Amino acid sequence: MKRNIIHLILAICVVALPPSTGAAEAKRPNVLLAFADDWGRHASIYAAKEGPGGINDLISTPNFDRIATEGVLFRNAFVNAPYCTPCRSSLLSGQYFWRTGRGAILRGAVWDPTIPSWPLILRDGGGYHIGKSYKVWGPGTPSDAPYDQKKHAYEKAGGRINQFSQNMTKLVAAGSSIKDARIELLNEVRENFRAFLADQKEGQPFCYWYGPTNVHRKWIRGSGKALWQINPDDLEGKMPPFLPDVPEVREDLADYLGEAQAFDAELGVLIEELEAVGQYENTIIAISGDHGPAGFPHGKCNLYDFGSQVSLAVKGPGVKGGRFVDDFVSLPDLAPTFLEAGKQEIPAVMTARSLWPTLSSDKEGLVDAARTQVYIGRERHVEMARAGYLPYPQRAIRTADYLFVINFHPERYPLGDPYGLESESPPTVEEITEETFVTHPDEDAGPTKAWLVDHRQYPEWKPFYDRAYGLRPREELYDVAADPFQMNNLAANPDYAETLAKLREQLLAELTSSGDPRMIDDGKFFETAPMAGPLPEDVSKPDRGGKKPAE
Repeated sequence: MKRNIIHLILAICVVALPPSTGAAEAKRPNVLLAFADDWGRHASIYAAKEGPGGINDLISTPNFDRIATEGVLFRNAFVNAPYCTPCRSSLLSGQYFWRTGRGAILRGAVWDPTIPSWPLILRDGGGYHIGKSYKVWGPGTPSDAPYDQKKHAYEKAGGRINQFSQNMTKLVAAGSSIKDARIELLNEVRENFRAFLADQKEGQPFCYWYGPTNVHRKWIRGSGKALWQINPDDLEGKMPPFLPDVPEVREDLADYLGEAQAFDAELGVLIEELEAVGQYENTIIAISGDHGPAGFPHGKCNLYDFGSQVSLAVKGPGVKGGRFVDDFVSLPDLAPTFLEAGKQEIPAVMTARSLWPTLSSDKEGLVDAARTQVYIGRERHVEMARAGYLPYPQRAIRTADYLFVINFHPERYPLGDPYGLESESPPTVEEITEETFVTHPDEDAGPTKAWLVDHRQYPEWKPFYDRAYGLRPREELYDVAADPFQMNNLAANPDYAETLAKLREQLLAELTSSGDPRMIDDGKFFETAPMAGPLPEDVSKPDRGGKKPAE
């Protein structure tokens, strides 16, 4: 799938306010956000904290683990939308994705330049030196970008890391050792970051967004074992129940974990460079990803945990480290968090809440008693997924005990129409492995997707295919304590009727109060291809409790 990379979105001038007690520092901290494409909740420290038995047993992420150990590791971090552009729209804006206009979709997205964006608030209001390497937001182009977009990109040293396994394989085939090939690719990351730091003025804080895409498909088949010694056979018996525990799928997952380890190696380079210039201690480092794995059932484009729950660690000045917390965090919460650290006003339009009460506490477990749920949703991933360019609208609430999902149009296929599967010449395994759009196009192409489609008529595997790609009921309810992989829908169980009603009321109230266009005129804004025009008036007016930094 084509993934255009464009840069930070808009400029907004705000007045700096007095220092925040939550991020109490005489010297304003730097901000480094390392944000990996398609990287879910997969890091070795989660296995260490929660015990062995799952796929995290096989991954090694020492650099993420270091930041998590020195700072705060979040157990319950979720994206607001489990696919690329809408997730980033919500993160940049500090708002629910459904409030970001055409930024709420992927294909055909256009940024609304009236929406405040935290990196540019730091730049224009706080004098921060800002920059990025690789992906921030895309696709589409702002209609009136207020500055040269290339000015803030630090990528001249190269971007081969974004096709890590492909370029590693080429270098090794040409005679390099794995070690030397890895150093060569990582040096591009190093030189890009050095160039960014070289442009920082004396005494000026910086804000740097590192957004590699190597964890996003495609990868070289067998690269997890060849480049990282991740043995697919070691996944046998550890696979989540929605994935077939077969060699092809285990290998695909091992390759994915290898790309996540490559991202961790990139983190190591950034940390080394910060230490070399003496800025590590005064830098807030936040590390996460935009959703779960692509090309796997329950992953990307799904509201189940495998698709919407992500890794998150934050360390830096003002953060009391060494803690594992249970607070429910939505990634848009990073926007007001960074603004508070930079002593900038938090725009009232932001629906997210700063994490500083949790980050500055010395408690573990549930630190902020108000953080007991997150809201997640989805509209359209790719425009041709269904006839008529129709979306698959979903909204969900996730609490410590339950996941409740509303599928507003259950008559539609959740991951796109089964194009060609009943034709005289259905797509081949090779085509489904390589080409996303040949069938079920809301799920990325790959070996797991191809294997499931190819085995859809086998009695043993048909339930896996049907669960992934078949029609879903209007409502889904899962008891996540008893059913952590969300396999048993309890929505029709009378024993859960009271719980279902309570969660439905809570979710719909939040959607209504936040001006979700899905709740207005039967979702006409999202249902109208190509989803053009201004947001309904209701969306832009509500003041969602944005606040100024504490005096």
